[in-house]
Amino acid sequence: MATSAKLDLDRGMVITGKWRRRRYRVERMLGEGANGKVYLVQQEGRLLALKVGMDTADLQSEINVLKALEKQQPRGGGASPYLLDVDDLKLVSGKEYPFYVMRYVRGAKLPAFLAASGDEWFPLAGYNLLLRLAELHASGWAFGDLKIDNVLAAEYGRVELIDYGGVTAFGKGIRQFTEIYDRGYWNAGTRASDAGYDLFSFAVLCVQLFAEKELHRAASGTLPQNRSAGDVLKLAQDAPQLRPFSGWLARALAGGFADAAEASHAWKAVMHRVSRPAKPVPWWTKALFLAAAAGLAASAFWLGGGLG
Repeated sequence: MATSAKLDLDRGMVITGKWRRRRYRVERMLGEGANGKVYLVQQEGRLLALKVGMDTADLQSEINVLKALEKQQPRGGGASPYLLDVDDLKLVSGKEYPFYVMRYVRGAKLPAFLAASGDEWFPLAGYNLLLRLAELHASGWAFGDLKIDNVLAAEYGRVELIDYGGVTAFGKGIRQFTEIYDRGYWNAGTRASDAGYDLFSFAVLCVQLFAEKELHRAASGTLPQNRSAGDVLKLAQDAPQLRPFSGWLARALAGGFADAAEASHAWKAVMHRVSRPAKPVPWWTKALFLAAAAGLAASAFWLGGGLG
């Protein structure tokens, strides 16, 4: 199998699919993952994200996930598909690489989004992230490598997942993971793919947003056999932004939710309990209305450096 370091597409290079003959002009590289590189490309004036894989079978598993998700989308609603093109790229050297094309939408990683918009948007962003996970879980997949680098946020707390390289069918071993988000790392369960694996990672992600230094200190300053989900929960209970969600986080860290759909309902209930009482209309009622008005159509977000 080729390594990603052996494949570089230069700015201005025109890619022509071997089979479908669609042409894409390379603008720049967006990011690099374990199994490929993602480039910002242009086709007939619109910007798209093109992922080139190093191994056909490996990339095909990602494509299968995207196809499964696409089947769940309502028809005729104007939502852009997850998958716009699938083909092979043949270089001058004669080597061929598989690629697929997705919609490209600008967004920001969660820390940057919250810094610009305010921490009060965290609950809604978290809720929307759970909805994205729920789509995967309904199709029998876990995202696997859920972490800050693989989540983008935009207006009205709209959130999307990026880099599907770690997506794994339920019951199999997680394909890609990042240690600090891994429940096995915290001696809280196996690395078998299930909904609980993602929800554990989600809870760690929440803690990292508001207690990053403390989280890394807890991980590095404890013997591997002594790490526990309780260490993560303690940090959540100490963070003012997370304290209202500490009960929810305790349940997620303990594997107490059947899937992200159930978890999202419980998260939303907490959101309504912590609505700001000083406002005549609950803050979250306004935010949820604005999010709905913005048309939360499921779409794939890619951002420069977004692959980790």
